[in-house]
Amino acid sequence: MRANVENVPANAQPATAAGNVLIVIPTLNEAAHIRDVIAALHPFRQRAQAAGRLVRIVVADGGSTDATRDIVASDPLHDAGELHLLDNPARLQSAGVNLAVARFGDNADWLVRIDAHARYPDDYCDILLEEAQATGADSVVVAMRTIGQTPFQRAAALAQNSRIGNGGSAHRAGGAGKFVEHGHHALMRVAAFRAIGGYDPTFSHNEDAELDVRLIAAGGKIWMTARTGLEYLPRRSLAPLLRQYRNFGHGRARTLTKHGIWPRLRQCIVIAVLPVVLLALLVVVHPLFALPALLWLLGCLGGGLVLALRGQGLAGLAAGGIAALTHLAWSIGFWRALAGRRVARKAKARS
Repeated sequence: MRANVENVPANAQPATAAGNVLIVIPTLNEAAHIRDVIAALHPFRQRAQAAGRLVRIVVADGGSTDATRDIVASDPLHDAGELHLLDNPARLQSAGVNLAVARFGDNADWLVRIDAHARYPDDYCDILLEEAQATGADSVVVAMRTIGQTPFQRAAALAQNSRIGNGGSAHRAGGAGKFVEHGHHALMRVAAFRAIGGYDPTFSHNEDAELDVRLIAAGGKIWMTARTGLEYLPRRSLAPLLRQYRNFGHGRARTLTKHGIWPRLRQCIVIAVLPVVLLALLVVVHPLFALPALLWLLGCLGGGLVLALRGQGLAGLAAGGIAALTHLAWSIGFWRALAGRRVARKAKARS
């Protein structure tokens, strides 16, 4: 099956998708998912090896305290030397992927990054490689669809899959295959990854978007495929979900300030959430101070009502509230990062 190359420029030079593949799975306490994630990679590994490719799977573990490490170590592929458990002392996913590429990347042509908190189709890696060949891209990214198993997860998934939760982000909304500036990381040429220095190992979140800024600046091409994607499992309760979104906002602020770039309009709207909520505290002075926050909240809850009326019921209504809370958490993380940067600059100036 050929890739959909409707949006591929006529002068695109095909990459050589044949070659060895390094699959890296960063983990931290993923005992509930890691066995299924590794099992989903077996069909691709068998097909690739039958075609003469070397496929190495590396689990870069940040110090799991659950059964993650035991599950990996007990896998038959581990004893056969085809599945490696790598200690990641820095704990961050960015550092873990970098370490895996440094340790095992010399004989690899392609890097596939796998999220342990997700589900993948059997032909996921095959399609990524086909898309790289068809488009000549240095990186192939995918859209991410969130799914839920518990009532809370289903409501969170509805929020994350809808415009009220993702603002129409390309790697959330999907669509036709096209060249983009960013997407959920899936496949990358190892030479390109190394040429730009890999991930910034100090980033706990948004490290993929930060790398994409450098890749584009270096002349690299990023293709978002419409032929495959992943299903992501959100956090199981509200507090971890809000911490995650606070970290997302923090990471995005770091990316913008590191490269001196401006946020997109949809990001500006979420950035403004914390200021308008604080402005609403002045309602005791005049009711109009609460108007911006009220309009934002009504927008989120109204979006949830639309989901409910479209057949999602109570989960749809809950999605509106979850979207509002994740907006606020993201905005808090963003402004917290900016404040920390300002304090660090002043401290450096005094030293």
